[in-house]
Order: sequence, then C-alpha cells, then structure tokens
Amino acid sequence: MLPDLNRIKVFYFVFASRGVAPAARELNITASAVSQSLAKLEIELKVQLFTRLHKKLVPTSAGEALFHIVAPFIRDLEGGIGKINLAKQIPMGMLRIGSPLEFGKSYFPAIFAAFRKIYPEVIFTLSLGDPSKIFPMIRSGEVDFGLVDIFLTRDQRLGDFGIYSSEPLLGEEVILACSKIYYDREIKGDHSFETLAVKEFISYQKSSLTLRNWFKHHFNRFPIGLNRVMTVDSHQAVINGIRNHLGMGVIAAHIVGNAIGRGEIIPVSTSKKDVINKISLVQLQDKVPSLTEKIFISFLKADIKDSDWSIQSLDHF
Repeated sequence: MLPDLNRIKVFYFVFASRGVAPAARELNITASAVSQSLAKLEIELKVQLFTRLHKKLVPTSAGEALFHIVAPFIRDLEGGIGKINLAKQIPMGMLRIGSPLEFGKSYFPAIFAAFRKIYPEVIFTLSLGDPSKIFPMIRSGEVDFGLVDIFLTRDQRLGDFGIYSSEPLLGEEVILACSKIYYDREIKGDHSFETLAVKEFISYQKSSLTLRNWFKHHFNRFPIGLNRVMTVDSHQAVINGIRNHLGMGVIAAHIVGNAIGRGEIIPVSTSKKDVINKISLVQLQDKVPSLTEKIFISFLKADIKDSDWSIQSLDHF
C-alpha cells in the first residue's frame, strides 16, 4: 500500500527545510498540522523519520532513505507542472500524429522541420498506416489527431464514426494505371469493364478494397474476383510493380506525373472523372486540443494551402 501522498509532501518540505515552522510557511498550513501529519506518517510507515532535538529535527537513516526516494519525484513533478503550464502559453512538448503511409513519409518530415524552426520545444511522433490503424489510435488517444485517406475508408468497418470530427484538407487524384508495355500488350485502348476486370492487378489489401472502390466509382459495379498478382502495403511498391509490367494498380497521379508525361506509365481512364482521394484531418469529437495542437494544425493548413496539393479538386468527388 502506498502511504498518504499528502503526508509524503509534508515530509518532503520538513526534511528540505529541517524544521516544522518553515515547512508550515511553505505549505501555508499551521505548524500543528505539519507535526500531526508527520507523526501520522511515522505511524503509517512504522518507522521513525526524525530525531527530535529541542526545536531541531535530525533525519534518521530511514528519513534519509525516504527523502532520496521522494525528492526526485517532487522535483520532476514541479518541473513537469511548470512545463504543462508553460505549454498553455507557447507550443512545446510531444505532438503525436497519424498519417497515411506514403503521404506521411514524403510530406511530414519537411513540415516538422519548418515548424521546429519557429517552435524548437516541440517534438513529434509520427505513426503511419491506413485508416484501419489510424482510427483506433485516435480513439484510444495514442495520437492527438490523424490524417486519413477517406477513399480508403469507404466501406470499412471502423466503429462509430460519430465520435470523430473530420475536415477535408486536401485532395489527390487517384488513377488506375499500368506500364506502357502492359497497356499495349493487354489493354490496347479498350477501357471497358469487361476487358479491365479480367486483367492482372496489384493490390494494397487482400480485400482489394481500393481496387473495388475504383471500379465502383467508374462503373458502379466491381468484379466478383480480381486476379491479384501482388499484394503489398506500400504505395511505392505498387508503383514499382506497375513499372515492371506486373499489372494495373491504383495510385496517386501526382507521384508518377513525370512518368505519365514521358509515356512510361499509362492512366486507364473512363468517361467519368478520376477519383479524388480526400485526405482529412480527423480528431475525437469532444477532444479539447492543446495550444501546441491548435498552432500546428493552423501551420499545417496554411502549408497545404500554399503547396501544390489540389484543394479545389475535392469538389469533384
């Protein structure tokens, strides 16, 4: 059983000041209350903590040992509370963020560095994953907020969405693509459902959710079975599979813009506009954000607005 923490606090100040009266002044209580608390602590611990010499208190070996246990905690507590209070005035401390894998790897290190130039007391923990990983981390408080691929979230069972607030931040064009060699060999300009549905695919999940959503968006139906020749949880690995003529995969167009321009990678389009993947800021609905979170989120939004990411294209989805 832990001893009464209020009495431990009294003991700390008595030991540090070597007297009841100065401890009482420090704690803003009476000397009698200090003496009573100290006596009760000794009874509780079944050990004498001080030897009384007239008006002077001399610590016993047990008192010395207890002080060495308590003192670091009190000092750390005082310092920690000071930092907590300071964090109400300036951004500081740890900020924990969840993000889609490829977007997080390519985007966040640079914005963290830019933010720390202004607020060097802020440090970051970045957790990367798809919505099935990020949503539970937001719910459990493992991250302060997350950026989530809404296109990947559709039709997933991720619990009660009513506990979250969601704000679209940016959009990226999502395309079905393959290499030129694969296109000339297998597609040959025929972008019909019947032709595409029986070809080879590179998938992010065993469920082929991203591919199914692409077919649902463009044809309002999806194949009963897809010939997945590779399943991998990396956007870059899907692109590499496309470059090596394995088949078709759903990717973000801006990442392969140069390869598309050179004709090395061919988008497989239909009469419908391409899917725009909304990347949204997701937080717990009732969470009160800290000053650090508020300022970083404002910084993040401003950076996205000034970047090349297409916000207006969100209206097309």
